[in-house]
Amino acid sequence: MSFRKGSLILMAAYLITKVLGFVFRMQFVRIAGEEAVGIYMAVYPAFIFFLAAIQLGLPVGVAKMVAAHAAENRAELATAAYKKAVKWVCVSSAVFVPIFITIVPLLMTDLLKQSAAIQVGYVAVVMAPITAIATLLRAYFQGLARMTETATSQVLEQIIRILLVTFLLPYAVLSTPHALAMFAMGIALCAEVVGVIYLLFRYKATRRQQSSSGYPSGDLLKPSLPASGSKLFGSFTWFLEPVLFLHALTRSGMTVATATALYGVISGVLVPMLLFPSFIPYALAIVLIPAVSGAATVGNMKLVRERVHLALRVSAVTGVLASTLLYIYGDQLATQFFHVEGMTSYFHLLSPIFFFYYIQSPLFSILQAMDASHIAFRNSVIGGAGKLGLLAALTADHGYQEQGAILAIGFGVLITSCLHIAAVRSIRSLDIGFLTLLPAYSVFLLGIALLPAIIPPSFPLLLQVTAGAGILVVALILFRQLLVKDVLLTWHLLKVSMRSL
Repeated sequence: MSFRKGSLILMAAYLITKVLGFVFRMQFVRIAGEEAVGIYMAVYPAFIFFLAAIQLGLPVGVAKMVAAHAAENRAELATAAYKKAVKWVCVSSAVFVPIFITIVPLLMTDLLKQSAAIQVGYVAVVMAPITAIATLLRAYFQGLARMTETATSQVLEQIIRILLVTFLLPYAVLSTPHALAMFAMGIALCAEVVGVIYLLFRYKATRRQQSSSGYPSGDLLKPSLPASGSKLFGSFTWFLEPVLFLHALTRSGMTVATATALYGVISGVLVPMLLFPSFIPYALAIVLIPAVSGAATVGNMKLVRERVHLALRVSAVTGVLASTLLYIYGDQLATQFFHVEGMTSYFHLLSPIFFFYYIQSPLFSILQAMDASHIAFRNSVIGGAGKLGLLAALTADHGYQEQGAILAIGFGVLITSCLHIAAVRSIRSLDIGFLTLLPAYSVFLLGIALLPAIIPPSFPLLLQVTAGAGILVVALILFRQLLVKDVLLTWHLLKVSMRSL
């Protein structure tokens, strides 16, 4: 499967997943309420931290090593790498799960101030090893450039979530917000189980080559452990985010319930809207690791540069469209879909910065594929520390409160992305620097300045957004950020990809 076709299969799947995820989120907010969403979103970063600790960064190592062995036609080593990773995850689960179960009461009661949410934390602990196995299976298929399995599993999981939240959660609607959050986490657990079962079935159905008798752990852990450190630190800073946020707001006089509901709005509505189009760079980031690693293994640097430049250009185009439209229409869209108002200032603060978020994950993958995982980790540490420091300083000031959290989120994204760009720029063979992004960001600045004057506000919201997107596409083509041949090729491959799902 080609790099472009594999990317488009994942993009199509993640688009479907994002749409289904929005349906799930809207159903969850409408049925459970903002406080239950806030509890769920406060506990979810703890689950991501549990997952990062258990999987040891092994999905990165599996994708990279499987891709390298596949390029060398050594299928038996590819299978052996996956099996060795599973053994490591089983060992780490045996070590970490009892620890996590022990600390959950402290976590929920003392840090998150949610003593009634202990059961939510226990469900998150149970889900972490299952999700770790699922990520290894997806990494194995990605290394083999088989994107259909990954895409199908993601869509399947979202469908299960929607069905369960629509038909089962209403029976618990009279329960407490903590119970509703626990049911929602249980729904996520059920969806993960279904996804793992599907992936295991596909693994057994497609594996034809027996693995070799053993696989050196060092080869697998060398690219994995730096990625593990980055994931672990990133998830830890994300976990501290609701802790600092809730503590600061309660100290300023807010009740725990009000602060939790407010955090639910920010993390459950604002950030997901900003991240909605991120399925495109995320899909590219996943494909980039095996694609760049495979090309670099055989010494084809021309192909490496072609894939890297295409991924960054497409990610920057996505960032322009998302950031511009949400800067102008974000508050109206939030009111339309989530019935949440008064978010204009939030979108104005974060949209110009989140342009850089869209290139962050491809840049991270490029560094990993070029054996610079330690640099990617260092950048993530600096960005995460900066975010936490600013979050603690600003939320402690009663004049900032939730605005402080929003500014800190944006600061972390900007610092990490700029450091990644600088690191990739130092790899001379890739020919990438800050000026690469200047034309795309210029289109964003022109868009937020001119679109409100060009498009009449009396038009229906959907028509305004569609017209704005059309004008931006034309501008991107004129600035040579979106090439006509790319559009035609994307359309052709997208049709092929959709038939493959």
